[in-house]
Amino acid sequence: MKRHPEELEALKELCLQENMELSARQYELLAGYAVLLEQWNKKINLISRKEDAPVVIKHIFHSLLMGLFHPFGEGEKVLDLGTGGGLPGIPLAIAWPEARFLLVDSTGKKIAACQAMLKELGIGNAVAVHSRVEELKGLSFDTVLSRQVAQLEQLCAYACRFLKPEGVLICLKGGNLDEEIRAALDARLVHHGFPAHIEHFPISGFSPFFAEKEIVIARR
Repeated sequence: MKRHPEELEALKELCLQENMELSARQYELLAGYAVLLEQWNKKINLISRKEDAPVVIKHIFHSLLMGLFHPFGEGEKVLDLGTGGGLPGIPLAIAWPEARFLLVDSTGKKIAACQAMLKELGIGNAVAVHSRVEELKGLSFDTVLSRQVAQLEQLCAYACRFLKPEGVLICLKGGNLDEEIRAALDARLVHHGFPAHIEHFPISGFSPFFAEKEIVIARR
């Protein structure tokens, strides 16, 4: 598998700056995932084909930033809604092997790519499933993740069906979020009181490629 050593070094530098303690094996897996993601993207539209930044920064480090605001614990059950090509679930599964990740997407080809990448990388704490969110039954999670472009109100509506009483929804979002947050809070009576509280954190300081990007955390 062809590696991009200069991109891997850039990822290491960024992670070290934020005190992310990853092993050499974890960096190797993250680099391998970046290569596989690019390879699969030539066959299936998983990420933009007109990138303005290396995949390891714009997609992988971007996903890993969730862990700075929410360290994933041992045995934590995590649902990645609309995972696409495995983002943010696969990078987080590599960085936090003690947590358990379920990656879900309604597009079969994308899930097939995720399954193939998980198998090739040997990642055992993540499973990719082809399903619409409405079809998931009888499941509960500590944490729900999303990197989708869906409105926050819709993501909260999905998440509240699966979250345990102390669960959280964590989203990677962009743009002006004031209206989205207001709409999500206004709709909470419809969604069994979720979310009771929403926090959002600009992440532009982590990389110039994350201008106008934020991490949003919705809690019960």
